[in-house]
Amino acid sequence: MFIKLYAIALPIFFAIDMVWLGFVAKNFYRNQIGSLMKGEINWVAALVFYLLFVLGLVIFVIAPSIEKSSWMHALLFGATFGLITYATYDLSNLATLKDWPLLVTVVDLAWGATLAASVSSVTYFIARRVGV
Repeated sequence: MFIKLYAIALPIFFAIDMVWLGFVAKNFYRNQIGSLMKGEINWVAALVFYLLFVLGLVIFVIAPSIEKSSWMHALLFGATFGLITYATYDLSNLATLKDWPLLVTVVDLAWGATLAASVSSVTYFIARRVGV
C-alpha cells in the first residue's frame, strides 16, 4: 500500500508545486528574495526535498487517512504537516537571516499548508477510487 500511495502522491505534489513556483508565485519570490536566489536551481537538492516531503506525507498523513477512511483527516493533518514543515524553514530564516521578508514567511506557511492538504486529499481520493 505504501509504495502505491507514494506513487500517487509524488506526481501530484510535483505538478501542483511546479504550477506554484513556475507561474503563480514566480515573480513574488524573485521580487522578495531575488538577491538570495541562485541563477540555476540545484535539482538534486530539490528532488531530495520532494522525495522526503512526500515520504513524510505518506507516512504521517495519507496512510493513516486511508486506514481511518477519512478524507477530513487527510485534509486537516495534511495542512498541519505542511504548515509545520514549511514553518521549520521559514521561521528559521526569519529568525537567523538578515532582511528575510516576513511576507515570504507568511505566504510560504500558507502555501505549505495548502499544498500538503491538497496533495493529501487528492491522493486520498485517487487511492480510494483505485482500491488502494
